[in-house]
Amino acid sequence: MEQKDTRKIKILFLFAIVALGFIIFLCTLFYWAQIDRRLPRLTYQEHIHATRGNIISSDNFKVATSKKLYKAVIDTRNIDPDKLDLFVNLYSLYSGDKNSKIKKRILSHKGSLVLSYKINSKSAKHLQTLSRKLFRLGVFRTYEDPKTGVTFLHGMNVSESGERRVYPASNTLTPIVGYVKKIEKNGITKVTGVKGLERYYEDRLLAIQDSLTVGNRDISNSIILNRDSVSSRRINGFDIHTTISLKLQKMIEDVLDQYKKSLDAKEIIVSVMHSKTGALLALASSNRYNPDFIKRSDYPNLNVSAVEYSYEPGSVMKSITFALLLKEKKVNPYDLVRTYGGKYKLGKRTIRDTHDFEWLSAEDVIVHSSNIGILQLAQKLDAIEFYQGLKDFGFSGKSYIDLPYEKMGSIPPLYKFKSETYKATVGYGYGMTATFMQVLKAYNVFNNNGRMITPYIASYFEDQDGKKYSIPRRGEKEIIPISVAKRMKSILIKTVQKGTGVKAQVEGIQVGGKTGTAHIAEDGKYIRQYNSSFFGFANDKKNRFTIGVLVVRPKKKYQYFAATSAVPIFKEIVLRLIEEKYLTPESINQVKQ
Repeated sequence: MEQKDTRKIKILFLFAIVALGFIIFLCTLFYWAQIDRRLPRLTYQEHIHATRGNIISSDNFKVATSKKLYKAVIDTRNIDPDKLDLFVNLYSLYSGDKNSKIKKRILSHKGSLVLSYKINSKSAKHLQTLSRKLFRLGVFRTYEDPKTGVTFLHGMNVSESGERRVYPASNTLTPIVGYVKKIEKNGITKVTGVKGLERYYEDRLLAIQDSLTVGNRDISNSIILNRDSVSSRRINGFDIHTTISLKLQKMIEDVLDQYKKSLDAKEIIVSVMHSKTGALLALASSNRYNPDFIKRSDYPNLNVSAVEYSYEPGSVMKSITFALLLKEKKVNPYDLVRTYGGKYKLGKRTIRDTHDFEWLSAEDVIVHSSNIGILQLAQKLDAIEFYQGLKDFGFSGKSYIDLPYEKMGSIPPLYKFKSETYKATVGYGYGMTATFMQVLKAYNVFNNNGRMITPYIASYFEDQDGKKYSIPRRGEKEIIPISVAKRMKSILIKTVQKGTGVKAQVEGIQVGGKTGTAHIAEDGKYIRQYNSSFFGFANDKKNRFTIGVLVVRPKKKYQYFAATSAVPIFKEIVLRLIEEKYLTPESINQVKQ
């Protein structure tokens, strides 16, 4: 019995030893299967990431473009200590980084190290060449991992880290061009539009397809391109070609900068639009920023005020009201309207004019901007005619310009147009709100034979192969008969020749327009601050342009009236159009009426 028990114990002991050995064997296999043995790969994959499209001005300047960024990675254990200084000096020479900084980082880190994430494409090519030279110079040596006993040799790897959006025109054409924010996608830095054209055309500007190349590798980890390698084509985002001239835009922005300072205004907005097509030659603001370096102080300037700021437009609405009266045949331009010496009682309110005329012709109510005259004429429109007429002119709706976050403004509901008071106040531009672009679009009707068109900034798309793609446009729509448009046009010309817009006159150019000076309301009360505007047109024999000027809160004493703030700016813009050959002055009798 004792011998049998002893034999059983020996068998169990032997079995335990065998089982333990088998477990150790399995663990060893699992260990070697899981660890990074740093064996050189037989094949190599190379990603080349597609980039975001450019935004280009009509005079062919890039106002927004993307630059590729690269990163340089080394394993510090593969650098020969005796040749460390050689590596540092050569790398610094090619990359522009400081020697001392690079050396300190290498000495303080053991293992894989990213030397830089922000290498431009030119430096990246030089560094890739340098990497191959460093192998030949013996700067890199094999390293044996003491834990695994495996030796490996890694050189300097230069690969893409992402893209950076660049704005070569600095603050010109902002905030229209917009800006972007960074996002991380699969370890690569990309950008996405936040404001302006960058946001509106995000789906077109966005990179479409990255390229992938797979092939055998050489000793420096570079891919060998031969018949066995496989690659897919890179497709970049579309370029957006705009209608805006960068040169003209810059000239207008300089004018706005000067007037903003002299008028002590919060902001000045100007736009120049082809009356026939709706293409914008310029859309400028005095409040700009550099998209490359946005500061906290720039935050108030990031919005496109031309579509995101709504305000009571004031007397520029008198022209719209009068056009509706003509359309409905409710007034004859030569009818006489009593203006009571410039003082009139409407309910509990006293309405005043800046002139003390006792009587004016109906058209001279517009020419001399009589509140008293237009409030009486507005009563001739019934509620539906007035309400629907304003909607037809685009108020309380989007202008559909290609910019994001557009506000629609507001007009009173239909039932309120039965009120004498509401008809009066809306008739001269109070009790409603509009955006700059809505008013510009409405005034263009007078210079386009009564037809409304949609303003736009993007002219066409272009792919990386140079193929151009047109952009669908909204169709034209007749808002008022051509006879009414021509009559309104002549009234606006008379306003410049004899009325509130005389300072807009330019010899040899057909100029018409209407002033607007509107009190600003805060907390339900009107304060002693104003928005001043002038909307109109400038034409020669061949070209017609609709131009708008809005001066927000000018504070200089006695300069808040549109006639002394917005109108002189309008004239300056017309002079710049002449200077750049967009308009050609002729004898005033030859200008097409």
